[in-house]
Amino acid sequence: MPKSYKNSKEEQSEFLKKNAKITGRRVKLLLFVIGLLFLVLIGKLFQMQIMNKSFYEAQMASSNGTTTQIVQGALRGNIYDAKGRPLATTSAIQAVNYTRGNNVAASDMRTIATKLTDVLTPDTAITDLTQRDKIDFYLADPQNLQKIGDTLTPKETTDSNGNPLSAGALYALEVTKVSDSVLNFSAKDTFAAELFKEMNSTTTYSTTVIAQGNITPEQEAYISAHEGDLAGVSIGVTWNRNYAQNDLTPLLGTVTTSKQGIPAEDLDAYLKKGYQRNDRVGTAYLEKSYENILQGKKTISDINTDSNGNIMGTTLVQQGQKGGNLKLTIDLDFQNSVDNILRNEMNAMIADGYGDNANGAYAVVMDSKTGGVLAMSGIKRDPSTGEITNNTMGTFQDVFTPGSVVKPATLTAGWNAGAISGNQVLDDQPITLGGSSTIQSWFTNGLLPINVVQALEYSSNTYMVQVALKMLGQPYTPNMTVSDTNRVKVYNELRAAYAQYGLGTDTGFDVPGESIGLINPTNASSSDIANLLFEAFGQYDNYTPLQLATYATTLANNGTRLAPHLVEGIYTDKNNTGTLGQLAQTVQAKTMDQVNISSDNMSLLHEGMYQVVNGNDYVNGQLGATGYFMRQSQGANYSISAKTGTAETVAPNGAHVTVENVVAFAPTENPQIAIGVMVPNTTVKDGGFTSKIGQLITNDIVNLYGSTYKFK
Repeated sequence: MPKSYKNSKEEQSEFLKKNAKITGRRVKLLLFVIGLLFLVLIGKLFQMQIMNKSFYEAQMASSNGTTTQIVQGALRGNIYDAKGRPLATTSAIQAVNYTRGNNVAASDMRTIATKLTDVLTPDTAITDLTQRDKIDFYLADPQNLQKIGDTLTPKETTDSNGNPLSAGALYALEVTKVSDSVLNFSAKDTFAAELFKEMNSTTTYSTTVIAQGNITPEQEAYISAHEGDLAGVSIGVTWNRNYAQNDLTPLLGTVTTSKQGIPAEDLDAYLKKGYQRNDRVGTAYLEKSYENILQGKKTISDINTDSNGNIMGTTLVQQGQKGGNLKLTIDLDFQNSVDNILRNEMNAMIADGYGDNANGAYAVVMDSKTGGVLAMSGIKRDPSTGEITNNTMGTFQDVFTPGSVVKPATLTAGWNAGAISGNQVLDDQPITLGGSSTIQSWFTNGLLPINVVQALEYSSNTYMVQVALKMLGQPYTPNMTVSDTNRVKVYNELRAAYAQYGLGTDTGFDVPGESIGLINPTNASSSDIANLLFEAFGQYDNYTPLQLATYATTLANNGTRLAPHLVEGIYTDKNNTGTLGQLAQTVQAKTMDQVNISSDNMSLLHEGMYQVVNGNDYVNGQLGATGYFMRQSQGANYSISAKTGTAETVAPNGAHVTVENVVAFAPTENPQIAIGVMVPNTTVKDGGFTSKIGQLITNDIVNLYGSTYKFK
């Protein structure tokens, strides 16, 4: 039966409603998809612009250009003496810098150099030209290079296999084809070639000084205004290092030039600290030791380049700041006065007939409270001519036999080993061992019971030998044969005690390059018993004058060993006024070691050192005080405690000579200075008479210090 119209209309309406629902769902789905896409897009933009901004900036820079950071050194800090007198100073010099971009051709640099000759004057050049430099400048002109290239035959431009020469090999060939006649440069071309040489030697994205000196404000303004025409050229500052000439100058060291840069042996260490290869750095002594202070804060700039590597401009990131200044512990006047003492006493010794073979004298004075070095005086003498020259460096680099000054340290080793106790009495007597020469003290005449204090006062060699034998576990009996069973152990015990006082070890000196002494040999197993016994009274190992002064300081401080140091404080002069500036840091006393000794035993050493100078005991008809010439009745204005040493050696000509040594501190009651003196190759006269120059030098120094600064 056919459907009615009514039914057909209802079906149509139902169909439309059904289609409308389907369409609505589809529109909603479409809107959802569109919204989702917008969310994805927003997320992607967030990732690019917020989360990974630096990455995409780098990608853009790599395609449109780059930003490269360069670092330039600041003015170096100055060095002053204890009174603020300049010893090493930095003078600023106006400079023209060149920063080499990427893919810069030689012809480009030649063009810039030539343009600069219309701006700068030849007196600002910083280099001399070689013949090769002139050839490089000549060939940097493309027309000249083409002329030379046109003269080459195909055979010359190919190798043995018929292949074209490499660019380097081809250029080397072209260099040989340049005739001298075309290198007869005008003054202007010569100046341009000098500028080009410096530019051409600059590595990519590095900055080099290409001219310096008399750069006028007008020249500065012109270069700044024509940055686009003079790509990579800018105005900067460089500096010269100036040293006052005096006895302290060698201690300061030196600084490299910008061409030398960082020495190869130090390159890796400095690069890790953020240095550049062409940075000027200290190469030795104070300049090297305090490099991190003197170097200063560097100027950091960003170089902006286009996609072709051309420099578009620079942006300052960090302003540089002059390096810190150093103030030393040494007053130049006091140093010079100690130098004069050495010279005067040397001349007096020669006049008295004790100096025919004398080849020098050395004295180091330290502040016993802080370890600050107050004077480092050394003179060298040529025995053949009598000429005397300064040898400041010898105070911490030259070594000499110490003699009896080591005896307080030997006693310390004996106490530590349990070989002796307290102020123990031993018989001073000739020591005769099987197969060896007799060892005796200068006063030995049979048996003489003496204690520790007297052993120091009289400077008994045999007391120290008996201490060493006891450390070996073999107390002395005449003509005994000594077993070497414990030899290495005792060597090590003696040297360990000496090292605690600063002998035969690194003192901690703040200037690099000090000698730790001559240990004969370092391996104790290679030394025999005889040498061990001589070691006990200072006739084997060798030490520096600085080590003796450190030893004296340790004794003055009841066993606390302080590191000797030359720098008292660090100062800042931010405005580069040329003055010392404001105190930024005081160098504090640095404890290096603590001697293993009881207060009672240290008191015995102090008493013995006082008696060395001031004792009135007579031994075999002679005054026992071996430091008699340092007592107040002999010209000393203050009480001195000391230990003398007379080490027997042989001069180069075979003469029998001694090293006259002293370790001392003063005043006895409140030690404020400590002194180490060494005078090698003094003559021994008939009858065994020796010079007392070490004592006289010590006496003079104590009086000088007291009159100059006043003991507290």
